[in-house]
Amino acid sequence: MAFIDARGIPADQTSVDRLAGNGLDYRLVDFQDDAQAAAYQRAVARGFLGGEPTAEALSAERATFAERRNTGVYDRAAAADALPVATVDSWVTPLTLPGGDELGMWAISVVTVAGTHRRRGIARALLEGELRAAVSAGVPIAGLTVSEATIYGRYGFGAAVPAARFTVDTRRAGWAGHVPAGSVEYVEREELAADLGAVHERARRSRAGRIPGWKGRWDGYAGLAAGDSDREKVRGVRYRDEAGEIRGVLVYTLNEITGTFRSALQVRLLVGETADAVAALWRFAMQHDLVDQVTADLRPLDDPLPWLVADPRAVTQEVHDHGWLRVLDVPTALSARRFSAPIDVVLGIDDPLGFAEGQWRLQVDAQGVATVDRADGQAVDARLGVAALSSLYAGGVRAGSLRGAGLIDADAATVEKLDRAFIAFPAPSLDIWY
Repeated sequence: MAFIDARGIPADQTSVDRLAGNGLDYRLVDFQDDAQAAAYQRAVARGFLGGEPTAEALSAERATFAERRNTGVYDRAAAADALPVATVDSWVTPLTLPGGDELGMWAISVVTVAGTHRRRGIARALLEGELRAAVSAGVPIAGLTVSEATIYGRYGFGAAVPAARFTVDTRRAGWAGHVPAGSVEYVEREELAADLGAVHERARRSRAGRIPGWKGRWDGYAGLAAGDSDREKVRGVRYRDEAGEIRGVLVYTLNEITGTFRSALQVRLLVGETADAVAALWRFAMQHDLVDQVTADLRPLDDPLPWLVADPRAVTQEVHDHGWLRVLDVPTALSARRFSAPIDVVLGIDDPLGFAEGQWRLQVDAQGVATVDRADGQAVDARLGVAALSSLYAGGVRAGSLRGAGLIDADAATVEKLDRAFIAFPAPSLDIWY
């Protein structure tokens, strides 16, 4: 399936005009210009509290930025070669949906505003500008991962794909799972990045909420990124099934636990396209010599790990938000995914930005196929904001939870129907940052 190139979408004129009144220029960045590109990349590093990037790091990361639509905000009072005071970039990527189909998503990343330019309307211009650009391009949904969870709800984003963080005391955990046929073998870092990309691209299609990675992402996980201070600690193994096919990859680092002569193993990424692959890689981590603790983040909520160990109380599981979505086109977004139960309901959607505003009749047949039509003037069965709808969209957040928080206005019977219809199997998951 072909998706549009976001780089062809011009800067949002509403944001241009708003910021111009504050002495700021909002414009797309030309990554064919060396000076503009380097200044933009340095501003991104500064915005995320990173160190000053080396020339090697700038060169290595430039290819990723060059494939995206990069927007910068510049202070007119600053020197001509000054860094932008705010950044955001975007691209259109496939989003795996419940049922296994894909939908083009406007992915948003590197949202930064310099500490010197707070409270000047810049963040609003960046986020709303991205959403208007997506709508102008006909993209029905937007998404991002966030460093601060309190910002994005005001723009209609909802936390939609939760993740689990595991901390395992391997001295207690033991192993109670099966021993998969096949083999686990070490991989050199250069080959590791390629294996990660190949396995992840196949595995991501089995769970809603996931998007493809990219070369820079896999190089980073594999310890090939120039700015990675832990790059020399990175190790990787892969799992081959009985037929010799690579079905899973584990990337990790080891750090000594002070004064113990034992180590903690931190999982950078564990990706498996079969149950045997996931189990084999967890077994490798749990039974690694001289390791007392294993940590892993961005795991799906139905990860088998607690059921693979002898003592599940040795596994501490913390659930947190990770993938955030924002529905822009209600009929296109809802009709693209498959549902788990039939439903016929009129949804009243409130959207302060207007994109998803209105009353919509959602009808799902016995095969999980949806049709969505305007329902103006009809009685509303459930009223909710676009952020709540966006949280429900991937099938990983319960309507009952949102109703309990006052985010859905509907009776208990309607909410139960929404839960049965929207829930996705397997649990949605997003295993990378973007």
